[in-house]
Amino acid sequence: MTLLIIGVLLWSFAHWIKRLTPDLRQAMTDKMGEASKGVIAVALVLSIVLMVVGYGRAEFIAVWYPPSFFGHINNLLMLLAFYVFGASAAKPAKVWLGTKLRHPQLAAVKIWAFGHLLVNGDLASIILFGGLLAWAVISMIMINRAEGPWTPPAQAPVKKEIVLVVITLVLFSVVSGIHIWLGVNPFGGV
Repeated sequence: MTLLIIGVLLWSFAHWIKRLTPDLRQAMTDKMGEASKGVIAVALVLSIVLMVVGYGRAEFIAVWYPPSFFGHINNLLMLLAFYVFGASAAKPAKVWLGTKLRHPQLAAVKIWAFGHLLVNGDLASIILFGGLLAWAVISMIMINRAEGPWTPPAQAPVKKEIVLVVITLVLFSVVSGIHIWLGVNPFGGV
């Protein structure tokens, strides 16, 4: 659990350093130049490794027992999360949902984390998915306060919407296959 907690905290701080400690971030940039971005990247990779290893080694401590049909809700949320994440990719114009959400990538993380909290009632999952959900919520608040009002971008042609839907379905299938390969069947609900 310790590695997992350190990983979530490192992930959060590495993303928030610019907003929480702008003087430190500026000092890093002044001293190291572009290499300071490499330090942040290494911290992010390390945080992912810590989260994966910590989650994998964590003792299973049941906090609650989710009903099996939550698996179906989670799968729908994962489809939505892939679509929402992809909504940030169309540039300069955005697909329909990208014109409605200021932070589609963070919104996708929130959907992903919430869906996984629905189907995982153990303590390690609550720390991992709850921690990343809190990170995404706090990140949105910090960015909104720093950047002020938002002007929605122009909407992309329907062709980009269709492409995003196809990519979403392909990625969902690939990630589902990886889950099955790892021994976690995302389609095992009632």
